[in-house]
Amino acid sequence: MAVNKKNIMTRYFFVILLMALIGVAIVVKAGITMFAERQYWQDVADRFVKENVTVKPNRGNIISSDGKLMASSLPEYRIYMDFMSGEKDEKRRQKDQARRDSILNANMDSICIGLHKIFPDKSVTQFKAHLKKGRQAKSRNYLIYPKRISYIQYKEVKRLPVFCLNRYKGGFKEQAYNQRKKPFGSLAARTLGDVYADTAKGARNGIELAFDTILKGRDGLTHRQKVMNKYLNIVDVPPVDGCDLISTIDVGMQDICEKALVDKLKELNASVGVVVLMEVATGEVKAIVNMMQGKDGEYYEMRNNAISDMLEPGSTFKTASIMVALEDGKITPDYVVDTGNGQMPMYGRVMKDHNWHRGGYGKLTVTEILGVSSNVGTSYIIDHFYGSNPQKFVDGLKRMSIDQPLHLQISGEGKPNIRGPKERYFAKTTLPWMSIGYETQVPPINILTFYNGIANNGVTVRPKFVRAAVKDGEVVKEYPTEVINPKICSDKTLAQIREILRKVVGEGLAKPAGSKQFHVSGKTGTAQISQGAAGYKTGRTNYLVSFCGYFPSEAPKYSMIVSIQKPGLPASGGLMAGSVFSKIAERVYAKDLRLPLTNAIDTNSVVIPNVKAGEMREAQRVLEELQINVQGKIADSGKEVWGNTHSAPQAVVLESRSNMQNFVPSVIGMGAKDAVYLLESKGLKVNLVGVGKVKSQSIANGTIVKKGQTVTLTLH
Repeated sequence: MAVNKKNIMTRYFFVILLMALIGVAIVVKAGITMFAERQYWQDVADRFVKENVTVKPNRGNIISSDGKLMASSLPEYRIYMDFMSGEKDEKRRQKDQARRDSILNANMDSICIGLHKIFPDKSVTQFKAHLKKGRQAKSRNYLIYPKRISYIQYKEVKRLPVFCLNRYKGGFKEQAYNQRKKPFGSLAARTLGDVYADTAKGARNGIELAFDTILKGRDGLTHRQKVMNKYLNIVDVPPVDGCDLISTIDVGMQDICEKALVDKLKELNASVGVVVLMEVATGEVKAIVNMMQGKDGEYYEMRNNAISDMLEPGSTFKTASIMVALEDGKITPDYVVDTGNGQMPMYGRVMKDHNWHRGGYGKLTVTEILGVSSNVGTSYIIDHFYGSNPQKFVDGLKRMSIDQPLHLQISGEGKPNIRGPKERYFAKTTLPWMSIGYETQVPPINILTFYNGIANNGVTVRPKFVRAAVKDGEVVKEYPTEVINPKICSDKTLAQIREILRKVVGEGLAKPAGSKQFHVSGKTGTAQISQGAAGYKTGRTNYLVSFCGYFPSEAPKYSMIVSIQKPGLPASGGLMAGSVFSKIAERVYAKDLRLPLTNAIDTNSVVIPNVKAGEMREAQRVLEELQINVQGKIADSGKEVWGNTHSAPQAVVLESRSNMQNFVPSVIGMGAKDAVYLLESKGLKVNLVGVGKVKSQSIANGTIVKKGQTVTLTLH
């Protein structure tokens, strides 16, 4: 039988065509499912079964040593509208769509008026046009408002018509973000550190990064399961919230340091300024300020200069040089050096004192050498006694641990660079110039740690930024004081150098760092900043002026370094950095004063506390727990009762006051927490200035509320 090849090829063609069409149909359907219906199937998955869903814990807070919140995680939201939510079945979906359009049309005016009240920057007309545009486009993920909103704003939006329905009936949905906030703004910002915009990704630097595993907690797991015809989230492993960290930073001291430094930086038009204030006995860093000048001329915390800047320290290093010679018995405080006219040739270079053009200082004792910060005197001593054996001098520095990295709790620290004679480029001139703080690089916090050791009876302790980790009010981990070097020198040398440093401030060039209230000890520093390969003489020279010391001299409580980088002359460590040190020291000393026992309370008397204004039911509950008499008791109606208080001889008097719905309330006398809560509940934004009770508010009570308006509260 003859084969009809033409018929076979025709059939074969149709079979191939059919298979190709089926393939195209499959690809098209897959594309529709992946893109056009993607949101629908995601919603279906959300509604039905999800296994091993990760639940993120709350990140722990960072709290100051004086109990103030320095970093916390707060929720923020983006709000969306799905104009196509509903059933997959076409008929049901059309029915749902018609019903939802009808409800949306009926409530459009109310929704847009409500949105305008919550977000006054957009008008009712703008919101209406915006929502209609999204509905016409049949968008499944339409952004209602362009910015992230607060939790309070989100709750207000959820009360609006249609938006109050569940996402499958009304179409309203949200995306939550856990935003990290710093209530005190720039205070210690670089030390506290930053986290990524999505806090689930962890931290980027500072305390946030160093203690990330403690702060972030542990993830939980859930799955969805149908129970009684409802799909519920079943918790398999509950999330464990992160621990709170108690930092060593004192907000009051930090504020004092930042203001004093920035005022001086502006006066000098300086480029960089650093202040570190440390508690002598414990090494706790009570304040750390790192300010750099921005392009706009203002000062910002951009990097942690205090721990990372590798600069030649200048004359603050002379203390270490003299201590080595004292400890080795080469000199005494009364040892005399003839500094001549302030210029001394050394191996082809000339060492100069700052007053060489005025004829120099002539003969000086060791105490006077440090008092007037004589380069000639210091370098002569070190070169004379150690020139034939530089390693012995370097060994003396190492004995005091000034060359060692600190291994701080936070990352980014620089490692001191103190060269020895066995290294390359150690010339004849290296030793004398090293003795006055050149040809070495030491970060400011390392210099401070050395001086802190002098103040702490020769015991060098490691600076620390975090005191403890706390969970539910219980300390879960403490970070004790760590000793780096138990004895940097003999008691004799220690007594000698402490007396010299006290005289440097009392009688020498560092007088501006002193105080009439107490004695200060320390040393100034003024150094040209090297321009790298260009050296010190190219263009306009920059200077590092600094002062490092401790106070009170007799029983040191705090040590501190002030370091400023500025362009050109004049440059004086005493007048510039020393004056900042003095201002900070006096304010910290006053803050730290303790009242005499004569002011103590008689334990037999009835103590009537000074109670802040605020929520009266809470105040009443606390007072009753403390067994303190209350007049004007507030009935427990379940509603918030706001008011103020005053003290009577034997009781605290509570007075409620009405807060009308659309008027700005008075928050005078309240603490920051109550004041912010009450004003934000009215739709206002709050800016806090100072700490303590509210003394004044920028918008008077009784003013008509304008949503989104900012109220500045001044606290004292």
